[in-house]
Amino acid sequence: MKRKIIKNTALGILVVLALIQFIHPEKNLGESLGANDIQHVINVPEPVMRVLKTSCFDCHSNRTNYPWYNNIQPIAFWMEDHVKEAKKELNFSEFAGYTRKRQLKKMVEIGKEITEEEMPLPSYLIIHRDAVLTTEQAELLKTWAEQSHAELKSRPEESYKSDSTVIRASN
Repeated sequence: MKRKIIKNTALGILVVLALIQFIHPEKNLGESLGANDIQHVINVPEPVMRVLKTSCFDCHSNRTNYPWYNNIQPIAFWMEDHVKEAKKELNFSEFAGYTRKRQLKKMVEIGKEITEEEMPLPSYLIIHRDAVLTTEQAELLKTWAEQSHAELKSRPEESYKSDSTVIRASN
């Protein structure tokens, strides 16, 4: 009797796994750099942009470069949820649309996350070895985040609309 229950349970799990292969969540395939991207608000030097694209943009922009295993369920569901959550926290593609207060907070958080080695996530780095930050890259991003925070903070309030949406800065 127990054996039959185990066999039927295993068969049921296999059927469910087979069926969910036909369900695909929407992919994050927008433009990573567009009308509201961070470059419209803050100067992003090319070395910094290279590091951001390699180590941050897959989760924190409107464009994800998906690995082959994203076509396997339930991995795709997990990845899509992860990307949605990451974009809620920080989306470089929508940074210009953030309030001034949120922009300032995000620049502080970028430096903090890198200092505490919280980002990029260890689970991401297992497969994406090129996203591992060297000491120099980590310092580059921290310095850039600190300088960008100071630059944003020094801007007069008039550079922001009354609803706190950023008016694009000329960089």
